[in-house]
Amino acid sequence: MTTAPGLSLTASGTIPQELLDLPWQLPLQEWPEDVIAALPRGISRHIVRFAYLGGSVIAIKETSERAARHEYRMLRRLGRLGAPCVKPVAEVNGRAAEDGTELTPALVTRHLRFSLPYRAVFNQMMRKETLHRLIDAQALLMVELHLIGFYWGDVSLSNTLFRRDAGKFAAYLVDAETGELHPELSSGQREYDLDVAQVNIAGELMDLMEGGMIDEDVDPVATSHQFIDAYRGLWQELTGDTAFDPDQQWLVEERIRRLNELGFDVEEYDIRSASADGKLLLRPKVVDPGHHQRRLMNLTGLDVQENQARRLLGAIDAYRAQHDPHGDEAVAAHMWTQQVFQPIIAQIPRELRDKLEPAELMHQLIDHRWKLSEQQGQDVALTDALPSFIDEVLRTYRDEATLMIDPPTDVIEQMERGAPESGPIDVVGEDDSAWY
Repeated sequence: MTTAPGLSLTASGTIPQELLDLPWQLPLQEWPEDVIAALPRGISRHIVRFAYLGGSVIAIKETSERAARHEYRMLRRLGRLGAPCVKPVAEVNGRAAEDGTELTPALVTRHLRFSLPYRAVFNQMMRKETLHRLIDAQALLMVELHLIGFYWGDVSLSNTLFRRDAGKFAAYLVDAETGELHPELSSGQREYDLDVAQVNIAGELMDLMEGGMIDEDVDPVATSHQFIDAYRGLWQELTGDTAFDPDQQWLVEERIRRLNELGFDVEEYDIRSASADGKLLLRPKVVDPGHHQRRLMNLTGLDVQENQARRLLGAIDAYRAQHDPHGDEAVAAHMWTQQVFQPIIAQIPRELRDKLEPAELMHQLIDHRWKLSEQQGQDVALTDALPSFIDEVLRTYRDEATLMIDPPTDVIEQMERGAPESGPIDVVGEDDSAWY
């Protein structure tokens, strides 16, 4: 295919020829099926398509030139800061049809594998406990973004993607169109984001209730308040003061240990005199998320979610205690990776490898092993638990690596039933608010 004349792509690094060869001379809704990854029909403010690009998948959103440029640059800056967000690929301008008609510019981002929109976390009914885990993940995402000075401006579950994370969820920013980066956010900026989030989340949950997609005992307004409470609790723990006497230095270590348990490292902190009573105030100055991720990466080279890392580190500690309790931690981690993790993942049938991320699979296998051990009244080895895990658990799951590409019929029906309305809208091929 010949690249359309006048086409302008802004991208970081080398632009792959496959990206240039996409049919940019056609409106997005007219792209041929051989390049499009099928998604459900719905209602959206933007036209969005997922397309194949070499061995990966990209998301393409038609938007204004100004919005595409802003969001592309914002996502790049967020990526450099280590924020949990989708990765930008390119902004595309100068699109024109073969008859010279100008076409809408586009933003291209990388598809986040194993990610789920909140509506697709469960096929039929979202349980109250699962919803609470989603809300907690959303609150943590917002805290992380606020810590680096990012004002979101349009906080919602619809603008977030979720990945399973060892019984919890990890949340990722997927729409930065209204976002701004500042050296530091004011209280007013943070409070405005909280107000927007509270209204949007309550509205989204009301839509879900109308479609019968969540437990009847869920209170949308109370759940939106839970989001606010979770955010404020995290923000206070990460940025608030701890008062202590000069002879209570252990309180400093305790505060840092609590932050580590939450998944944050403390790179700097301030200690200052509080008042004439002689007390001191400790305030974390620079906190960095990903404490367990970095530790596991350094020990094994595995790049996983935070709670998955916490669980795998526990498995490594147990392996070390069993085989060489006084040995070097790095050696034990290497041996566990070579003798436990990699062999087990290699035994997963090829057709099931898109069900879960490897780290999530190991987490769930460990849980399955413990259940079997309780049932049998004796320790069951991971290798012995693997066959029943594959047959009884793994085969029942959807392919989460490809769910966004080829969603199951029941998810499509849910999305079409529950697509939210917001101002003037057009019926388009995919539901941007739900899937992107």
